[in-house]
Amino acid sequence: MSVNDEAGWELAELDGGPAHGLRIRVVGQATVLQVTYPCAVEPSRGESVSVHALFVYRRDARQEMRRDASSGADGGRPVRYGFDPASP
Repeated sequence: MSVNDEAGWELAELDGGPAHGLRIRVVGQATVLQVTYPCAVEPSRGESVSVHALFVYRRDARQEMRRDASSGADGGRPVRYGFDPASP
């Protein structure tokens, strides 16, 4: 499937946490999403290191999985993914 294909994608909105309100397109009705933010690293011993803060969002289990994610059968409302503060 091409990233540009409309089929198989659904609109989702992240609820809570640092990415609250962010709207994205999700492929394959994923049950878990991870969001990362780069962190500033102070130079030490000349090492080249990158650090990212990791945040987990889970699909709202109360929402039914859609048979055809691109159909807009629910009126075009985005699927909700809630912030999971206990993960990882």
